[in-house]
Amino acid sequence: MNESSRSSNPECAGLLRRHSKRAIAGAVALALAGGGIILAQANAPVNAPLAPSAAVSGMPSFADVAERVAPAVVNVAVVGAMSPAMALQGMPNLSDGAPLNDFLKKFFEQQGAHATPREARGQGSGFLIDAGGHIVTNNHVIDGASEVSVVLNDGSRFEARVVGRDDKTDLALLKIDAGRPLPYVDLGDSARARVGDWVLAVGNPFGLGGSVNAGIISARGRDIQSGPYDDYIQIDAPINRGNSGGPLFDATGQVIGVNAAIYSPSGGNVGIGFAIPAETVRDVVADLRDNGRVERGWLGLQIQPVTEELAAGLGLDDATGVLIADVLADGPAAGTDLRPGDLILSADGEQLSDYRDLPRLIAARKAGSQVALAVLRNGERRTIEVTIGSMPGDDAVADAAAEDAADASGQPRLGLYLAPLTPELRRERDIPEGSAGVYVARVEPNSPAERAGIEPGTLISMVGGQPVTSPDQVVAAVRKAADDKRESVLLRVEKEGKPLFVAVPFAA
Repeated sequence: MNESSRSSNPECAGLLRRHSKRAIAGAVALALAGGGIILAQANAPVNAPLAPSAAVSGMPSFADVAERVAPAVVNVAVVGAMSPAMALQGMPNLSDGAPLNDFLKKFFEQQGAHATPREARGQGSGFLIDAGGHIVTNNHVIDGASEVSVVLNDGSRFEARVVGRDDKTDLALLKIDAGRPLPYVDLGDSARARVGDWVLAVGNPFGLGGSVNAGIISARGRDIQSGPYDDYIQIDAPINRGNSGGPLFDATGQVIGVNAAIYSPSGGNVGIGFAIPAETVRDVVADLRDNGRVERGWLGLQIQPVTEELAAGLGLDDATGVLIADVLADGPAAGTDLRPGDLILSADGEQLSDYRDLPRLIAARKAGSQVALAVLRNGERRTIEVTIGSMPGDDAVADAAAEDAADASGQPRLGLYLAPLTPELRRERDIPEGSAGVYVARVEPNSPAERAGIEPGTLISMVGGQPVTSPDQVVAAVRKAADDKRESVLLRVEKEGKPLFVAVPFAA
């Protein structure tokens, strides 16, 4: 917890005393006000109040908006388990390659395989979107938490249930039962927000509780490489750790975004923050509330942007459109006339100026619907109809009680959530093409898998000595080990290219 800045400064005070002794005509008095500098002419009366300048008196006040929306903003507190190997994540100021950093890495890697995970606590922000207690926050705020609680503006605390979560957009939906209607805020239209507009960020920075910060929109459509659907609003309103998941309001009190990330070498505010647009939040939250997960459309294409060099090679005047690098054999587009080397210019008449436009457009469509792609091939234009499929999910449950996780019949559980190693997942997670296996999307806190040291982002390439390439194969191999009355199952895991066999004991 940082200490509050003190307004007094002995060095400045001494400087002013020395200047006052000299009684120099036209001297200027300096007053520090929140980090800014106010200049007052020395020939003004010492004790006379300063009249506000036109610029200061014309500044907008957010007092009415803050008072109206504050009751709907909440603090989110989480409890989870953190292994010693994760401890370096809490020290962002250590530079890469520093001797101390190398020493700590080796120490924690050695300790992590043997030590019991310890309890970790964290805090973030969120906001109520209806009177029934649904709360929006960031997925990274509650990721890996075994307990989630919410503190309202009036100080009352409630246990929260995770309705659904989406790591691709870093959003999560919680639910509390307060037994009474709760104040809430509406999601506005962030598409109308312009660069230069005033915004208000409300949240729980550094665990201080409800705090309000103002700034402006600095840019739109930022891609910070956090996921496949990046479309962030960049703001200069001071947001810090703990603001994650809090709402970003416009000057009318409408939510136009969810504060999600900052750009900072030290982890503190440097005037560059990022918020998820309200349109994205609205669509994702609707799916989470209805289905508990986000269903996205999928074409099964590997695509790449068109650079100036590629455009010249294709005989194009402009670097626009989406280039197909490959058509996946088991994807929805496999049975169509689409081919590698085709240039997709538009989808249902919507021009594709950026290659990221196509995944966003298709992901928003329902499986089973059709899309008309305008394609350029060998200088000729053609239109190809494709039936959109359902994107493979990251949350295929892979444990020995996958069909009934709540079954109390004594079936073993590992606590692993796996995903097939699709080309999209390889690209998003920077997984080398030569790697094979099944991707660990999530590990349940305090589960046998976590206690064995398996972490999200790991690849499982073998179970019980047999290679595996799908979550179903992992489930089947784990069940076979349990049927054979084994006390544990042997997994070959890989992380950062390093293979290791790990024995995971069964837990009934």
